[in-house]
Amino acid sequence: MTPHTSWTVRNIRSALQTKQISARELAQEFLSRIERHNPELNAYLTLATERAYAQADRIDAAIARAEVLPPLAGVPIAIKDVISTRGLRTTCASKMLENYIPPYDATAVERLDRAGVVLLGKTNCDEFAMGGSNENSAFGPVRNPSAPDRVPGGSSGGSAAAVAAGLAVAALGTDTGGSVRQPASFCGVTGLMPTYGRVSRYGLVAFASSLDKIGVFATNGSDAATVLAVIAGHDGNDSTSAAVPVPNYAEETEKPVQGLRIGVPEDYFGPGLDREVRE
Repeated sequence: MTPHTSWTVRNIRSALQTKQISARELAQEFLSRIERHNPELNAYLTLATERAYAQADRIDAAIARAEVLPPLAGVPIAIKDVISTRGLRTTCASKMLENYIPPYDATAVERLDRAGVVLLGKTNCDEFAMGGSNENSAFGPVRNPSAPDRVPGGSSGGSAAAVAAGLAVAALGTDTGGSVRQPASFCGVTGLMPTYGRVSRYGLVAFASSLDKIGVFATNGSDAATVLAVIAGHDGNDSTSAAVPVPNYAEETEKPVQGLRIGVPEDYFGPGLDREVRE
């Protein structure tokens, strides 16, 4: 299953500014796709239809006033259901929290909101983010968009599947031991797990507090970098968040890789690693 239109952060901004489409029309397009395809994929647990349209209308009003748009204006985004969303059900894919509605947004969600995103809904995952296949959700497994008889990976399988199926332009997931990287690989999308402390964990229901990271799914590196730049940075509500400047990650993705060296510990390859490969 592939999206009908290859929307990206960059071309959404251009389409909105040139009025090829409105933010409300774009939100409606994605919500309609979710309605058609989610029954098969089970990527979303909760939709935020009213919130999505309200956010889209704010962007359209800003465009009508010829205001400078925020970096993610009108971008349809999904949030893994272990990240708190004010007034929107947050279940952690568990019957224990089936009716829990947080009174606040996680810092990452709050920053996305200020950046102009349109929040579509909350995505399925392994219960309390504990699993690697997304078969351990109390609300049923997520299906891989490319092969519905196969798993999408986990625990952030719903977010990965939503982006892969064109049911969101980008999505937030969480990674404790591979839960962004592995489902991104299984679903064929870009998954970015930031360094611990780069993104605030405030509002993230913990699996392992000293290891949890909020990460990003997108269809390309530039979009993932743009989203990361929005959610990254120090947060007074999280003592483990890093108080260091946030670079322009998207700009960094445009630089050539010639001369770039990547270090890999020898222990990853065992004692028989050829000297030429080591050097």
